[in-house]
Amino acid sequence: MPQGLVAASVVVVGVLLAPLAFLLIESAGAGVGTVAHLVWRPLTATLLWNTVRLTLVVTVLCAVIGTLTAWCVERTDLPGRRVWAVLVVIPFAIPDFVVSFGWASLSTWVQGFRGAVLVMTLAVYPLVYLPVAAALRSADPGLEETSRSLGVGRVRTFLRVTLAQLRGAIFGGCVLVALVILAEYGAFEILGYQTFTTEIFNEFRIFNVPTACALSLVLVVFGVVVLAVDAAARGKGRSVRTGQLAQRTLSRYRLGRAEVPVLLAFTALVGLALGVPVASSVYWVFEGGVHALAGVSLLSAGWHTALYSGAAALLDTLAAVPVALLSLRHSSLVTRLLERSTYVVLAMPGIVIALALAYFSERYANGFGYQTAPLLILAYAILSFPLALVAVRASLAHASVRFEEIARSLGHRRLMVLARVTLPLVAPGLAAAFALVFLATVTELTATLMLIPTGVQTLATQFWAYQQNLSYGQAAPFALLIIGIAAVPSYVIARYFDRHPSRSATAR
Repeated sequence: MPQGLVAASVVVVGVLLAPLAFLLIESAGAGVGTVAHLVWRPLTATLLWNTVRLTLVVTVLCAVIGTLTAWCVERTDLPGRRVWAVLVVIPFAIPDFVVSFGWASLSTWVQGFRGAVLVMTLAVYPLVYLPVAAALRSADPGLEETSRSLGVGRVRTFLRVTLAQLRGAIFGGCVLVALVILAEYGAFEILGYQTFTTEIFNEFRIFNVPTACALSLVLVVFGVVVLAVDAAARGKGRSVRTGQLAQRTLSRYRLGRAEVPVLLAFTALVGLALGVPVASSVYWVFEGGVHALAGVSLLSAGWHTALYSGAAALLDTLAAVPVALLSLRHSSLVTRLLERSTYVVLAMPGIVIALALAYFSERYANGFGYQTAPLLILAYAILSFPLALVAVRASLAHASVRFEEIARSLGHRRLMVLARVTLPLVAPGLAAAFALVFLATVTELTATLMLIPTGVQTLATQFWAYQQNLSYGQAAPFALLIIGIAAVPSYVIARYFDRHPSRSATAR
């Protein structure tokens, strides 16, 4: 096992788990009895029920929507499928709190549990769509053709063959959906739905750190349970193309009479997920008139948003490579646990990540780096690392290890093999990782509110300030620019995958 790869992975995991160390230190300082009392309060049971039922409902809905839309785009003759492939991804570019703003500012019906289900489903279903679409491009077409040649119908083939090949991608996406919901704050605050994250933020706001840390530990335990269930459900199998059929693609299914209903379903999905937030923001811009742009700097906020998000996306993409390589090319119980532990950070709210970094900065660096761009970028990278890892790992799992073995047999060093063989093979995964992290960090709110450099605003923080003051007309331009900036990588990644199908090969 390469020592350099192990060392790099350990450093990455150590940085990611630093916030958990912060929680344990603060909780230990409060005392076991105090923490136990805070955890076993009736309020905790209410928060747990609210969080669990929302997570289950939204995860199931996202799994169904993401899988079916990916299958229609990648496996059928859906008219305008290249356009749909972009449109169904762009909603992920819209922050959850902007989606909530779009719906809640137009109707009081979107509140509480039903509002949270609607908003979170429309906001995060692309987390399932993206890995499933990538897996469909890499899946062996021969298995489905064999099933059809034996007289098995389309539905049974889909359920018994296609879904079996997509199982890893579906569960990977569902894990991300569940963990994102656990850590969401802005959307629930706008919708008036009480979860662990909203209560944690409230406790931190009144400087009740022990209570907030105790509740955060419950969230971490919840996240570990989600990961354990996912690991048990995945199994050990993985699908790659094999044999002579590896060089051709599966012919697309003809929708026939189902074409119109499918097009209507896609139109409704995009209209609800993308159309309503955009239309609502446009409405409030016109409603605000000239006052909507008074006293704001869209260019400055937009530049800082793109700069910080791009830096975090690049950092995460590079950091995900050694962890993914170690877990797949040198698989063992230890390496798998090392990889799976990185997903725990998604169960921690952004404010906990921010407070942990501020804590270590103040305690061990005499305040050096606090409220500076590097510390904010590091917070972004910690929060979004699992998104990069999922994309890189999925691409690496379908890349043949034989090319690397051949390069090693010719005397090339590991770093040369990595640069000239492995990275080109997983280029689609690297592009997806960068795009996913960029999309997520453009929309990050809570950590940004705490760590943003003095005198600087991002689109998210400026939008939140106006929205909190009910200045919808002034908040709307920032919402539209967030959507516009984040839509660019959505378009690029969708077209990239469409033009460059995964170059899968025989597995080890």
